[in-house]
Amino acid sequence: MTPAGPHVDGDEQLGGDDEDRIELTVRSRVVRIDAVVQGITTGLLAGLLLFVATNWLILRGGQDVGKHLGLLRHFFLGYEVTFIGSLIGFAWAFAGGFLAAYLVARIYNAVVDLRHGRRPERR
Repeated sequence: MTPAGPHVDGDEQLGGDDEDRIELTVRSRVVRIDAVVQGITTGLLAGLLLFVATNWLILRGGQDVGKHLGLLRHFFLGYEVTFIGSLIGFAWAFAGGFLAAYLVARIYNAVVDLRHGRRPERR
């Protein structure tokens, strides 16, 4: 006994109507991205990356610690290769990552809406 619904084995084939229905369902269900979740995830990853990189250099020590990473102070106000600087850098990297990912997700969703004949969602 087989369950109802489309089932494909080596011996069985879907009918033309079933294939069309499945294709229509797949095309109409394009995944939309939650812009806030995408922003938070990317922001956390960017912030943690900078936090870990900064503290790794601090713990490693040596002469002229974090010379290249320290150049981020030109973009992230208050950032230094220190523990406090890593916290400030985390905040800046989170903000930048959030903003970039949020905008990309919103643009993606707008393009998906336009391609499927829907008006872009406004929030």
